[in-house]
Amino acid sequence: MNSPLYINSEIGYLKTVMLHRPGKEVENLTPKYLEHLLFDDIPYLPAIQKEHDYFADALRSRGVEVLYLEKLVVEALHSDEIRNSFIQQILDESNNNLNGSRQTVEEYLHSFSTEELVRTVMQGVLNSEISEDKKGHLHEFMEDYYPFFLDPMPNLYFTRDPAAVIGDGISINKMCEGARRRESLFMDYIARYHPRFCNADIPRLYNREEYFPIEGGDTIVLSPEVIAIGVSARTSAQAIEKLARRAFSGQHAIKKVIAVEIPKLRAYMHLDTVFTMVDYDKFTYHPGMMGAGGNMNIYILEKGSNPEELAISHRNNLTETIKEVLNLKEIVMIPCGGGHEIASAREQWNDGSNTLAIAPGVVVTYDRNYVSNQHLREHGVEVIEVLSSELSRGRGGPRCMSMPMVRDNLE
Repeated sequence: MNSPLYINSEIGYLKTVMLHRPGKEVENLTPKYLEHLLFDDIPYLPAIQKEHDYFADALRSRGVEVLYLEKLVVEALHSDEIRNSFIQQILDESNNNLNGSRQTVEEYLHSFSTEELVRTVMQGVLNSEISEDKKGHLHEFMEDYYPFFLDPMPNLYFTRDPAAVIGDGISINKMCEGARRRESLFMDYIARYHPRFCNADIPRLYNREEYFPIEGGDTIVLSPEVIAIGVSARTSAQAIEKLARRAFSGQHAIKKVIAVEIPKLRAYMHLDTVFTMVDYDKFTYHPGMMGAGGNMNIYILEKGSNPEELAISHRNNLTETIKEVLNLKEIVMIPCGGGHEIASAREQWNDGSNTLAIAPGVVVTYDRNYVSNQHLREHGVEVIEVLSSELSRGRGGPRCMSMPMVRDNLE
């Protein structure tokens, strides 16, 4: 295992993870633009930073190397050429906001150091931040004009979604919602230009320029040979098929891709909000993900008889499918909130099923989900609770807030 990116399970000892500490992009949320920016509430920045630091320290205390997105991006923009390319691409992908003010914003961004540039792009550029002597268009002076030249990216602290490491490869994702689409650009530049990654010849299983969306919260690496991907509100069946074809055609160990259809609801945004792996044979799940009688639409994708074909077979029971693909006689399914009709719904909304395994049978969870946490402990799982009053306002838990880069092989 020499690759700087290597994930062949959900539960192997976590060695390296990428986080993003919430910044001023969170303070650039206002009630008027919450829905546009995919938030339900406005976190209090000092408190959410304190909680995020607690989360990062909990990982470090278990020997996990914590890398920060902002620092990696700064280190990737190590030449004028790369930095200029980054600015141009950010402006290209923010065209809807610029409204004829591209030159004004470009000059503004070039005025910063690299550290300030990255921070500014993440937190957004307000019309009011650019002095009047730098403006050249009438609409730039209007007080009731849309306030942002560049939208803030308040979802950045959910580092799971823009990219996913699968084996020794990576999926740089096409994000579904326009408010998040620029986020994967950061990981693209890190993979291409950061000294830690750029010379590693990392296989690309998906690219952000693709047409169909896929997000990391839907991608679960069950074993070196099996990955599960949710067909959700944010990930399309077409993207899953394309990723599967690439995985099967390359020198990858992946033999099966399990497409799991979940309700396309805000509360069930990704597969990992309703289902996660916590040990060799233990899984958390939210009962609401299943239909009548526990039935679901699940599809197993495998290599076909020739490289152009996929073999696709249908299943309708999640427990039996997991047992089949992992060659397990029995598994333990631990319901969010203990399966109680109120506690389950409440704690799933607060990401009770969104556990981050840092070792077999050791998970990080939100402290607020005390019913789910107690049930995990009763099933022999070690639970590390982290603060969550403000972090949970973004609708994502510990798994959402982390992008594992390296895990140890399972014994």
